[in-house]
Amino acid sequence: MYKILGKRQLAPQIYLMDIYAPRVAKSAKPGQFVIVKIDEKGERIPLTICDYDVEKETVTIVFQTLGKSTIEMADYQVGDYFSDFAGPLGEASEFIHEELPVLKQQRMVFVAGGVGTAPVYPQVKWLQQQGVQVDVIIGARNQEMVILENEMKALGATVYVTTDDGSYSRKGLVTDVLKELIDSGKAYDHVIAIGPMIMMKFVAKLTKEYGLKTTVSLNPIMVDGTGMCGACRITVGGQIKFACVDGPEFDGHLIDFDEAMRRQAMYKTEEGQSLLAVEKGSHTCGCCGGAK
Repeated sequence: MYKILGKRQLAPQIYLMDIYAPRVAKSAKPGQFVIVKIDEKGERIPLTICDYDVEKETVTIVFQTLGKSTIEMADYQVGDYFSDFAGPLGEASEFIHEELPVLKQQRMVFVAGGVGTAPVYPQVKWLQQQGVQVDVIIGARNQEMVILENEMKALGATVYVTTDDGSYSRKGLVTDVLKELIDSGKAYDHVIAIGPMIMMKFVAKLTKEYGLKTTVSLNPIMVDGTGMCGACRITVGGQIKFACVDGPEFDGHLIDFDEAMRRQAMYKTEEGQSLLAVEKGSHTCGCCGGAK
Protein backbone atom coordinates (compact mmCIF):
# COMPACT_ATOMS: atom_id res chain seq x y z
CA MET A 1 0.00 0.00 0.00
CA TYR A 2 1.22 3.47 -0.89
CA LYS A 3 0.24 6.35 1.33
CA ILE A 4 -0.72 9.80 0.04
CA LEU A 5 1.39 12.31 1.98
CA GLY A 6 0.40 15.46 0.15
CA LYS A 7 -2.32 16.69 -2.20
CA ARG A 8 -3.19 19.98 -3.85
CA GLN A 9 -5.23 21.12 -6.80
CA LEU A 10 -3.14 22.88 -9.44
CA ALA A 11 -5.99 23.85 -11.76
CA PRO A 12 -9.54 22.77 -12.55
CA GLN A 13 -9.48 18.97 -12.83
CA ILE A 14 -5.70 18.82 -12.34
CA TYR A 15 -4.26 17.45 -9.08
CA LEU A 16 -0.81 16.92 -7.59
CA MET A 17 -0.10 14.16 -5.08
CA ASP A 18 3.01 13.18 -3.11
CA ILE A 19 3.12 9.41 -2.64
CA TYR A 20 5.25 7.52 -0.13
CA ALA A 21 7.11 5.09 -2.40
CA PRO A 22 10.73 4.63 -1.21
CA ARG A 23 11.91 2.15 -3.83
CA VAL A 24 10.47 4.12 -6.71
CA ALA A 25 11.90 7.39 -5.39
CA LYS A 26 15.36 5.82 -5.05
CA SER A 27 15.44 4.59 -8.66
CA ALA A 28 13.45 7.26 -10.53
CA LYS A 29 14.99 9.30 -13.33
CA PRO A 30 13.62 12.20 -15.40
CA GLY A 31 11.41 11.00 -18.25
CA GLN A 32 10.16 7.84 -16.57
CA PHE A 33 6.63 6.96 -15.45
CA VAL A 34 4.71 4.88 -12.91
CA ILE A 35 1.55 2.77 -13.05
CA VAL A 36 -1.01 3.51 -10.35
CA LYS A 37 -3.94 1.38 -9.21
CA ILE A 38 -6.22 2.94 -6.64
CA ASP A 39 -7.51 -0.44 -5.43
CA GLU A 40 -7.33 -4.13 -6.31
CA LYS A 41 -10.01 -3.84 -8.99
CA GLY A 42 -8.86 -0.47 -10.25
CA GLU A 43 -7.70 0.41 -13.73
CA ARG A 44 -3.97 0.60 -14.44
CA ILE A 45 -3.17 4.29 -14.89
CA PRO A 46 0.24 5.23 -16.39
CA LEU A 47 1.43 8.63 -15.12
CA THR A 48 4.72 10.35 -15.81
CA ILE A 49 6.76 11.25 -12.75
CA CYS A 50 6.57 14.94 -11.85
CA ASP A 51 9.18 14.85 -9.09
CA TYR A 52 10.92 12.50 -6.67
CA ASP A 53 12.71 12.97 -3.36
CA VAL A 54 15.11 10.25 -2.21
CA GLU A 55 15.42 11.66 1.33
CA LYS A 56 11.67 12.01 1.88
CA GLU A 57 11.10 8.75 -0.04
CA THR A 58 8.30 10.32 -2.06
CA VAL A 59 7.26 10.46 -5.70
CA THR A 60 5.09 13.27 -7.03
CA ILE A 61 2.43 12.64 -9.65
CA VAL A 62 0.15 15.05 -11.49
CA PHE A 63 -3.04 13.89 -13.19
CA GLN A 64 -6.12 15.26 -14.87
CA THR A 65 -9.59 13.86 -14.23
CA LEU A 66 -10.61 12.55 -17.64
CA GLY A 67 -12.39 9.29 -16.82
CA LYS A 68 -13.89 7.16 -14.08
CA SER A 69 -10.61 6.05 -12.51
CA THR A 70 -8.97 9.48 -12.37
CA ILE A 71 -12.18 11.00 -10.98
CA GLU A 72 -12.10 8.39 -8.22
CA MET A 73 -8.41 9.09 -7.66
CA ALA A 74 -9.16 12.79 -7.17
CA ASP A 75 -11.45 11.89 -4.27
CA TYR A 76 -8.56 10.33 -2.36
CA GLN A 77 -7.15 12.46 0.45
CA VAL A 78 -3.95 12.76 2.45
CA GLY A 79 -3.66 9.63 4.59
CA ASP A 80 -5.42 7.40 2.07
CA TYR A 81 -3.58 4.62 0.26
CA PHE A 82 -3.19 3.42 -3.33
CA SER A 83 -3.16 -0.32 -3.88
CA ASP A 84 -0.27 -0.32 -6.38
CA PHE A 85 2.39 2.17 -7.42
CA ALA A 86 4.72 0.39 -9.83
CA GLY A 87 7.83 1.91 -11.32
CA PRO A 88 9.92 3.55 -12.40
CA LEU A 89 9.07 2.36 -15.90
CA GLY A 90 10.18 3.40 -19.37
CA GLU A 91 13.49 4.80 -20.52
CA ALA A 92 14.98 7.85 -18.79
CA SER A 93 15.61 11.04 -20.73
CA GLU A 94 18.61 10.58 -23.00
CA PHE A 95 20.42 13.71 -21.82
CA ILE A 96 21.13 12.23 -18.37
CA HIS A 97 23.59 9.87 -20.08
CA GLU A 98 25.56 12.65 -21.76
CA GLU A 99 28.91 13.85 -20.48
CA LEU A 100 28.34 16.88 -18.27
CA PRO A 101 30.91 19.15 -20.00
CA VAL A 102 29.19 18.43 -23.33
CA LEU A 103 25.74 18.92 -21.85
CA LYS A 104 26.68 22.29 -20.41
CA GLN A 105 27.57 23.52 -23.87
CA GLN A 106 24.06 22.88 -25.14
CA ARG A 107 21.22 25.39 -25.18
CA MET A 108 17.94 23.59 -24.49
CA VAL A 109 14.33 24.69 -24.57
CA PHE A 110 11.35 22.76 -23.23
CA VAL A 111 7.90 23.19 -24.74
CA ALA A 112 5.20 22.15 -22.29
CA GLY A 113 1.50 21.95 -23.05
CA GLY A 114 -1.20 21.54 -20.40
CA VAL A 115 -0.59 18.59 -18.08
CA GLY A 116 2.57 17.91 -20.08
CA THR A 117 4.16 20.60 -17.94
CA ALA A 118 4.35 18.06 -15.09
CA PRO A 119 6.87 15.65 -16.71
CA VAL A 120 8.87 18.64 -17.94
CA TYR A 121 9.48 19.73 -14.33
CA PRO A 122 11.82 16.87 -13.22
CA GLN A 123 13.85 17.23 -16.41
CA VAL A 124 14.31 20.96 -15.88
CA LYS A 125 15.12 20.34 -12.21
CA TRP A 126 17.77 17.74 -13.02
CA LEU A 127 19.42 19.96 -15.64
CA GLN A 128 19.42 23.04 -13.40
CA GLN A 129 21.02 20.98 -10.63
CA GLN A 130 23.80 20.05 -13.05
CA GLY A 131 24.34 23.72 -13.89
CA VAL A 132 22.63 23.55 -17.30
CA GLN A 133 20.50 26.62 -17.95
CA VAL A 134 17.30 25.98 -19.91
CA ASP A 135 14.32 27.89 -21.24
CA VAL A 136 10.74 26.69 -20.77
CA ILE A 137 7.67 27.56 -22.83
CA ILE A 138 4.38 26.75 -21.07
CA GLY A 139 1.14 26.72 -23.01
CA ALA A 140 -2.40 26.44 -21.65
CA ARG A 141 -6.00 27.17 -22.67
CA ASN A 142 -6.31 30.04 -20.21
CA GLN A 143 -4.77 31.52 -17.07
CA GLU A 144 -6.33 29.12 -14.59
CA MET A 145 -4.98 26.13 -16.52
CA VAL A 146 -1.34 27.26 -16.29
CA ILE A 147 0.49 24.92 -13.89
CA LEU A 148 3.93 24.83 -12.25
CA GLU A 149 5.02 28.20 -13.61
CA ASN A 150 6.34 29.43 -10.26
CA GLU A 151 7.97 26.09 -9.54
CA MET A 152 9.86 26.27 -12.84
CA LYS A 153 10.99 29.82 -12.11
CA ALA A 154 12.11 28.77 -8.62
CA LEU A 155 14.49 26.29 -10.28
CA GLY A 156 16.11 29.18 -12.12
CA ALA A 157 14.70 28.46 -15.57
CA THR A 158 13.66 31.24 -17.94
CA VAL A 159 9.92 30.75 -18.42
CA TYR A 160 7.64 31.98 -21.20
CA VAL A 161 3.88 31.53 -20.84
CA THR A 162 1.26 31.70 -23.56
CA THR A 163 -2.49 31.09 -23.41
CA ASP A 164 -4.96 30.28 -26.17
CA ASP A 165 -7.37 33.03 -25.12
CA GLY A 166 -4.79 35.63 -24.08
CA SER A 167 -6.09 35.75 -20.51
CA TYR A 168 -2.54 35.53 -19.14
CA SER A 169 0.90 36.62 -20.32
CA ARG A 170 0.43 36.53 -24.08
CA LYS A 171 -2.05 35.09 -26.58
CA GLY A 172 -0.95 32.42 -28.99
CA LEU A 173 0.39 28.93 -29.45
CA VAL A 174 3.61 27.49 -28.04
CA THR A 175 4.90 27.21 -31.59
CA ASP A 176 4.45 30.97 -32.00
CA VAL A 177 6.65 31.60 -28.97
CA LEU A 178 9.26 29.07 -30.06
CA LYS A 179 9.46 30.58 -33.55
CA GLU A 180 9.80 34.09 -32.14
CA LEU A 181 12.60 33.02 -29.81
CA ILE A 182 14.51 31.30 -32.60
CA ASP A 183 14.00 34.17 -35.04
CA SER A 184 15.14 36.65 -32.40
CA GLY A 185 18.53 34.95 -32.20
CA LYS A 186 18.11 32.21 -29.58
CA ALA A 187 20.51 29.51 -30.72
CA TYR A 188 18.96 26.30 -29.38
CA ASP A 189 20.61 22.90 -29.81
CA HIS A 190 17.80 20.72 -28.48
CA VAL A 191 14.02 21.13 -28.22
CA ILE A 192 12.05 18.86 -25.88
CA ALA A 193 8.26 18.96 -26.27
CA ILE A 194 5.76 17.29 -23.95
CA GLY A 195 2.02 17.82 -24.18
CA PRO A 196 -0.97 16.98 -26.39
CA MET A 197 -0.14 14.94 -29.48
CA ILE A 198 -1.25 17.69 -31.86
CA MET A 199 1.00 20.19 -30.09
CA MET A 200 4.03 17.91 -30.32
CA LYS A 201 3.31 17.26 -34.00
CA PHE A 202 3.46 20.94 -34.87
CA VAL A 203 6.47 21.62 -32.65
CA ALA A 204 8.32 18.86 -34.50
CA LYS A 205 7.16 20.24 -37.85
CA LEU A 206 8.50 23.70 -36.94
CA THR A 207 11.83 22.50 -35.58
CA LYS A 208 12.41 20.33 -38.63
CA GLU A 209 12.34 23.50 -40.73
CA TYR A 210 15.12 24.91 -38.54
CA GLY A 211 17.08 21.66 -38.39
CA LEU A 212 16.80 21.48 -34.59
CA LYS A 213 17.10 18.21 -32.70
CA THR A 214 13.70 17.50 -31.16
CA THR A 215 12.58 15.00 -28.55
CA VAL A 216 8.93 14.35 -27.72
CA SER A 217 7.27 12.23 -25.04
CA LEU A 218 4.43 9.97 -26.16
CA ASN A 219 3.00 9.39 -22.70
CA PRO A 220 -0.44 10.69 -23.85
CA ILE A 221 -0.95 7.58 -25.98
CA MET A 222 -0.18 5.03 -23.25
CA VAL A 223 -2.98 2.92 -21.75
CA ASP A 224 -1.75 -0.09 -19.76
CA GLY A 225 1.95 0.83 -19.64
CA THR A 226 3.33 -2.59 -20.57
CA GLY A 227 2.94 -2.77 -24.35
CA MET A 228 0.43 -5.62 -24.07
CA CYS A 229 -2.67 -3.65 -25.07
CA GLY A 230 -1.13 -2.28 -28.25
CA ALA A 231 -2.58 1.21 -27.80
CA CYS A 232 0.83 2.87 -27.87
CA ARG A 233 2.15 1.00 -30.90
CA ILE A 234 3.71 3.64 -33.13
CA THR A 235 5.92 4.00 -36.17
CA VAL A 236 9.26 5.70 -35.56
CA GLY A 237 11.60 6.01 -38.52
CA GLY A 238 9.71 3.25 -40.30
CA GLN A 239 10.04 0.84 -37.36
CA ILE A 240 7.33 -0.34 -34.96
CA LYS A 241 7.86 0.83 -31.39
CA PHE A 242 5.82 0.86 -28.18
CA ALA A 243 5.76 4.16 -26.31
CA CYS A 244 5.62 2.57 -22.87
CA VAL A 245 8.40 0.02 -23.43
CA ASP A 246 10.74 1.70 -25.92
CA GLY A 247 9.99 5.27 -24.80
CA PRO A 248 8.19 7.30 -23.79
CA GLU A 249 10.65 9.73 -25.43
CA PHE A 250 11.49 9.58 -29.14
CA ASP A 251 12.98 11.64 -31.95
CA GLY A 252 10.09 13.92 -32.88
CA HIS A 253 11.15 14.10 -36.52
CA LEU A 254 10.85 10.34 -37.00
CA ILE A 255 7.35 9.80 -35.56
CA ASP A 256 4.31 9.21 -37.73
CA PHE A 257 2.10 11.54 -35.69
CA ASP A 258 -0.97 11.11 -37.90
CA GLU A 259 -0.92 7.35 -37.32
CA ALA A 260 -0.36 7.82 -33.59
CA MET A 261 -3.26 10.25 -33.28
CA ARG A 262 -5.58 7.94 -35.22
CA ARG A 263 -4.78 5.12 -32.80
CA GLN A 264 -5.29 7.42 -29.83
CA ALA A 265 -8.71 8.44 -31.14
CA MET A 266 -9.71 4.84 -31.87
CA TYR A 267 -8.94 3.78 -28.33
CA LYS A 268 -11.57 6.19 -27.03
CA THR A 269 -14.40 4.21 -28.63
CA GLU A 270 -15.61 0.68 -28.01
CA GLU A 271 -15.54 0.00 -31.75
CA GLY A 272 -11.98 1.24 -31.99
CA GLN A 273 -10.91 -0.92 -29.06
CA SER A 274 -12.40 -3.99 -30.74
CA LEU A 275 -10.61 -3.22 -34.00
CA LEU A 276 -7.30 -2.74 -32.25
CA ALA A 277 -7.85 -6.01 -30.39
CA VAL A 278 -8.21 -7.78 -33.75
CA GLU A 279 -5.09 -6.07 -35.11
CA LYS A 280 -3.05 -6.94 -32.05
CA GLY A 281 -4.48 -10.39 -31.46
CA SER A 282 -5.62 -11.96 -28.20
CA HIS A 283 -4.05 -10.34 -25.14
CA THR A 284 -4.86 -9.72 -21.50
CA CYS A 285 -4.01 -6.16 -20.64
CA GLY A 286 -7.31 -5.77 -18.78
CA CYS A 287 -7.78 -2.28 -20.19
CA CYS A 288 -9.32 -2.56 -23.64
CA GLY A 289 -11.37 -5.73 -23.74
CA GLY A 290 -8.80 -7.55 -25.82
CA ALA A 291 -9.17 -10.71 -23.74
CA LYS A 292 -12.90 -10.97 -24.40
